[in-house]
Amino acid sequence: MEIEESSRRGLLTLRNPAGDTEHIRTEQQETDRGRYLIERARALQGRWVLVFRYNEKASATKQVRMLAHLMDLGDGAIAVNLAKKILTDDAGGSLPRAQTAWVEAGLPDSGAITVEQLERARAKLGVDTGGLA
Repeated sequence: MEIEESSRRGLLTLRNPAGDTEHIRTEQQETDRGRYLIERARALQGRWVLVFRYNEKASATKQVRMLAHLMDLGDGAIAVNLAKKILTDDAGGSLPRAQTAWVEAGLPDSGAITVEQLERARAKLGVDTGGLA
């Protein structure tokens, strides 16, 4: 998390489990919302988060990704439907492969699971979980 000199916006670097990075911006540091999002992002550094974003027009031909909200998943639970979607995406869209990993990890069909439980299922797919599973 850093402050972009030219715009005074927070610049977050997000890293997905595969190691790919993406940059996303907050509103300007001087605004209440910008200050809140910058502080929230700093507090969640290194955590598993769900990112809500939108595209903002920067010029006639360019758009930038803007941060709308961060949800901390590190200590909380993930709805089973969301976890299954994440696992299916990790399986390259292969529903049978995702279902097999889900069952092998012993996860429930409904309710919520922890991030650690999801990471166990992701490890069954061969996804690098950063040592969580």
